[in-house]
Amino acid sequence: MIKERVIQPELLDILPQDDPHAIRAREEMVMVNGIMGNHRWIERMIRRHREIGWRIMELGAGDGTLSLRLLESGCCTEAMLHAFDLAPRPKLWPEAAHWTCGDVLVQALPETEIVIANLFLHHFTKEQLLLLGSRLSPATRLIVAVEPARRWIYSVLGRLFCEVAELNHVQRFDMQASIRAGFHGQELQQALGFGSEWQVDAHEHPMGSYRFMAWR
Repeated sequence: MIKERVIQPELLDILPQDDPHAIRAREEMVMVNGIMGNHRWIERMIRRHREIGWRIMELGAGDGTLSLRLLESGCCTEAMLHAFDLAPRPKLWPEAAHWTCGDVLVQALPETEIVIANLFLHHFTKEQLLLLGSRLSPATRLIVAVEPARRWIYSVLGRLFCEVAELNHVQRFDMQASIRAGFHGQELQQALGFGSEWQVDAHEHPMGSYRFMAWR
């Protein structure tokens, strides 16, 4: 285990959206998410625990790939889907679905029963995560998130995978940075300030993900 979380800017957060290296890194992330099974697990948990009429918000939605997957698979309707990101609304984003371009730590979060996040929460410090947890809507009943698991073995395996798959320098740098900023044990629950009103399941997956689900 890597003892302490180390948070540093990742290259995808710095490079312009249209930078060729950034574009390639985002394309490579589709493969990384597929191998880790992140989107499949989030969808499976939502199908298992959601109730009819529950609204879904994705924090750090990026290009909307995960949210659109949930929409296309019937987990929600367009009107029940809300995405939040610093990036502008994607061109292919459905007209009836909601998109907020802004800072999740500053702007008001919409009222939704489900909140999801994929490889997003590790960007925040403990203090920022506590603020984010306090800003969640009282309507929120289920939180499903996947983050990097902070262990040295995943750092080694990540380097090996990047070499074998010939990933570009942006992905190589960001993967290691995200692992150092990742979580283990009950760290995320504590950082979000979740008390006894929340039931929590947090576990690691062999492909290097930290899978977190909380419900009340």
